[in-house]
Amino acid sequence: MIQRIQSIWLLLASMALLCLFIFPLLTKEADQMTYSLYTTGLHEQRNEAVDTKSKVEFSVVPIALNIAAALFCLGGIFLFRNRSMQKKVILVNILLIIGLSVLCGISVQQIPGGITGLKVEIGAFLLLISIIFSLFAIRGIRKDEQLLRSADRLR
Repeated sequence: MIQRIQSIWLLLASMALLCLFIFPLLTKEADQMTYSLYTTGLHEQRNEAVDTKSKVEFSVVPIALNIAAALFCLGGIFLFRNRSMQKKVILVNILLIIGLSVLCGISVQQIPGGITGLKVEIGAFLLLISIIFSLFAIRGIRKDEQLLRSADRLR
């Protein structure tokens, strides 16, 4: 199960998706405030020397998509006996990650001042990395299928 390369790629993709809860996607500093966009929502923090107040606006749909995508990655690991179903689960996972990216892109409009001055953080790259890891897993599944077909020809 874990010896197969696609299991390792899926584990790495799920770890990248779970890291999205820790790392911000985008940050912006404007008007004594720091705005950080996470998959959990928009975090506002006042930049004052004496007092740091923070406000968080949670969004349920991106949190659910992030958890679902991570669970699809982990669930795909255990479908190693049914490679066609494993590929379908990974493709659904990629669609979930793209949907999560679109929702986060829509959430950027909530940041006051628009998109000027935004700093791209590591979370934005984690979305892309998880898609790449998922594609590598599909490639590993295809190699397994080719290996089994060649072994069947030798019999």
